[in-house]
Amino acid sequence: MALVLNIGKCTLLGNYRENNEDAIDVKQFPELTLSMVADGMGGQAAGEIASKRATEVVPRELKKNLAPDADPESAKQIIRKAVVQANEEIIAMGALDRDLRNMGTTVVMAVWRKDKNMFVTGVGDSRAYLIRGGKIEQLTVDHSLAQALVEAKTISADEAREHRFRNVLWKYLGTKEVGEGPEVKAVAIQPGDKFVLCTDGLSGVVSDDKIMSCVEENADVQKCADALGQLALDSGSRDNVSCIVIEVAEG
Repeated sequence: MALVLNIGKCTLLGNYRENNEDAIDVKQFPELTLSMVADGMGGQAAGEIASKRATEVVPRELKKNLAPDADPESAKQIIRKAVVQANEEIIAMGALDRDLRNMGTTVVMAVWRKDKNMFVTGVGDSRAYLIRGGKIEQLTVDHSLAQALVEAKTISADEAREHRFRNVLWKYLGTKEVGEGPEVKAVAIQPGDKFVLCTDGLSGVVSDDKIMSCVEENADVQKCADALGQLALDSGSRDNVSCIVIEVAEG
């Protein structure tokens, strides 16, 4: 059974920011579909530059290095290396220009090679969700200090949602903490699956259950992405809001 992806995307300045530091991109090569969401940081134009750079470097590296016949473990390693390359280039740009010195960006992405796996990874606190069979699963882990406290069993997951460190990241592109790259998950996909990639402008103010409800209420992926963006603004988001909605369908 051949599978296809239907993809909708949305990025909004929001009600409180003067510029949009998010970047979203969907690249469709003959044997590869890459969906990316990045949330830049660093003030002035630096955040925009970092997020845009991430969405330029990763597709370039994957197009160059990810062969259609690469086995899943090799694919994971190549995806990790693409993220590491983006990190190195963002660090280098910051070292060359003092105005960009503190810039960085989150990134979350889904890579599909027209087979049964969707490869998902992220750095920072932009998230990937899978919605299947009336349930929503967060596929990525936030690299925030609040999440680190949850993993240390110092606070609960519920407490982390309101914790003062929830938006303080210890790992993002632009830091040496990226190391050898993030964990990459291979998710076996099936028709009807929906993936949501989003910045914390959405996930920080809209609960997982409300994200799932919005996805289930909006069958068209573009209308769904737009509805999620508006839901974040209606829920009081003070950030830029960006998301990509991916539906797996029979070809």
